[in-house]
Amino acid sequence: MFDKYRAAAITLVFAVLLTACGRGQAPVAGAAPAVSVVTVETQKLPLSTQLPGRTAPLRIAEIRPQVNGLIQRRLFTEGADVKAGQVLYQIDPAPFQAALDTALAGLARANATQYSVKARANRVKALLIDRAVSQQDHDDADAALKQVDAEIASWNAQVQTARINLGYTQVTAPISGRIGKSSVTVGALVTAFQPVALATIQQLDPIYVDVTQSTSDLLRLRRRFETGDLQANSADLDKVKLILEDGMPYEHPGTLQFRDVSVEPSTGSVVLRMVFPNPKGILLPEMFVRAEITEGTNEQAICVPQQAVLRNAKGDPYVFVADAENKVEMRMLTLEREAGDQWLITEGVKTGDKIIVEGVQTLQMLRPGTTITVKTMPFVPADALAPAAK
Repeated sequence: MFDKYRAAAITLVFAVLLTACGRGQAPVAGAAPAVSVVTVETQKLPLSTQLPGRTAPLRIAEIRPQVNGLIQRRLFTEGADVKAGQVLYQIDPAPFQAALDTALAGLARANATQYSVKARANRVKALLIDRAVSQQDHDDADAALKQVDAEIASWNAQVQTARINLGYTQVTAPISGRIGKSSVTVGALVTAFQPVALATIQQLDPIYVDVTQSTSDLLRLRRRFETGDLQANSADLDKVKLILEDGMPYEHPGTLQFRDVSVEPSTGSVVLRMVFPNPKGILLPEMFVRAEITEGTNEQAICVPQQAVLRNAKGDPYVFVADAENKVEMRMLTLEREAGDQWLITEGVKTGDKIIVEGVQTLQMLRPGTTITVKTMPFVPADALAPAAK
């Protein structure tokens, strides 16, 4: 009886084990991993670059006196906008008014002397015809008249100089713009053309933006234009956008004015100068900004979604491609720059390639040679995702 029960138990155990083994078997490998792909197509892609720089006043004028004297009044508010010709400081005019009066008096005296000397010279000239006076008398009279004429000219020059100096007692603004703080107060003694400026005026509307670009980038762009990889549109090349220090875009577009012809030896870069309108005074001198400059248009750009790009242990980028037999193939890439949520590619894939972007398994689990089930996704051009490649 015991042997009978033991045999039945052993039979039951084997049955359970066989059932468990049957349940643990992997399913038949007939369902290939399903993946989504996009087909590579060429597209027209505008390219731009962002360069760091700083703002600079359109014009700057340091206010210095042109005569010596005491400051009587300051006629502006620090930090305010001033107009060209506006009086900023009043220097004590009393000594300069006295110098002008002296010159005017000397001129009047010379004019009075000229009247009598000229009359005598005319009489001597008439008497010389009748031989009533000597030639020497005539020459003396003529010389006296010329001397008085020279004296009048000298006094006229002195009057003009005195008037100019008197006018300089009103220190005016040479340009329109925003004036800074004053370095002197009322009662201060100033000297002509002193090294320390009384104040500084900066014209901020419009305003310059100076950015730097490496010469290697310039050479790269030139070669791409020469080979036809980039097409230039002169109207777009002159347009510039600005990004402020807080990352927000500036509302007014600017214009590229020129590229400097000299290279800075310490940095290997050249300066690009742009002009931006600044009606609200948002841009201040020496503010850090980034300028977005149009480089050109790539008529045959090839872009790959960033989610499809992986990197190996060395950091080199690659993608998985579905070949004609729906098998996984690895392609190493050469990336140029971002284009929205895609990468602009120079080497690695070509038109018509089917790039795997997602699937039931993650991209990292795919292996070259794996058979897959392909689901094609619509291709979205990069310029529909971002205004320009940066």
